[in-house]
Amino acid sequence: MKVITFGEIMLRLAPHGYYRFTQAQSFEATYGGGEANVAVSLANYGIDVAFVTKLPSHKIGECAIQDLRKYGVDTSLIIRGGERIGIYFLEKGASQRASQVIYDRAHSAIAEATTADFDWDHIFKDVDWFHFTGITPALGSNVADICLEACKKAKEKGITISCDLNFRKKLWTSKEAEHTMSQLMEYIDICIANEEDAEKVFGIVAQDTDITAGSLNHNGYIQVAKQIVERFGCKAVAITLRESISATQNDWSAMLYTDNQAYFSKKYAMHIVDRVGGGDSFGGGLIYAMLQKYSPQDSIEFAVAASCLKHSIEGDYNRVSVEEVETLAHGDGSGRVQR
Repeated sequence: MKVITFGEIMLRLAPHGYYRFTQAQSFEATYGGGEANVAVSLANYGIDVAFVTKLPSHKIGECAIQDLRKYGVDTSLIIRGGERIGIYFLEKGASQRASQVIYDRAHSAIAEATTADFDWDHIFKDVDWFHFTGITPALGSNVADICLEACKKAKEKGITISCDLNFRKKLWTSKEAEHTMSQLMEYIDICIANEEDAEKVFGIVAQDTDITAGSLNHNGYIQVAKQIVERFGCKAVAITLRESISATQNDWSAMLYTDNQAYFSKKYAMHIVDRVGGGDSFGGGLIYAMLQKYSPQDSIEFAVAASCLKHSIEGDYNRVSVEEVETLAHGDGSGRVQR
């Protein structure tokens, strides 16, 4: 089985530990980005996965590529060109202080890419699954055009398409997101969202739910999934359910809706080390489980357990094995030393 993910990989600059930006004397440099994070997860699980993007030919672009390669991600389809790699600055939150993200990604190589840069017939040769997120078309109308062309070609070839809505208010408005994503959703088989995405992108609201207060209504999310399926014809909808007690303490679970049936995972009480990439690790886990033909219940349990583990790991990438995820999914969350 082969998977293609398409999007932007960025240079992440973060102060040490839980320092605020104004305290920082230095910034740690790592790499990450929605679809790149999914690719690393899948590579860790032994899946043949290639990440597609456009990166400048200079040494920083090469650093990003080498970073992906060391996790086993195929980088041979990455286009080289453009002037810069996108950057984001992260200040990790703690207790009741929220994390802060500042983007410096305007005019990045992928943001200025065109449809002429990507030969999807070549990229999709012998491919079974294509994944992207709502962050990528938000980079500009030109990138949205690339996503649309990719979706059309993937659908033509019978490739399963998944999309994590991943609404980012710093990149576009809800009106812009709805206009663009409504066109793309016609091609999506598996839709992934969090508590807010369906509302911010499509105006579909989960009833009797207050995400700020950490109050989630399961029936409300079943109705959200039903509406997405009815409106766009998706085969499955997965919704992550985050109950945010503080920046450091979250309860974490999810729902998978498919064939008119909702499947809810167990809930994990997490102490968060790094929450960035948590949703991507869920997506990677779900794609892996579905490729392995897990049952719907086992699929959602694997995806949630994978994401729970990611919240304990520094950086964007989820650096865990199938065995570690399965151990947690099957009930061993003690954290005891493995000897």
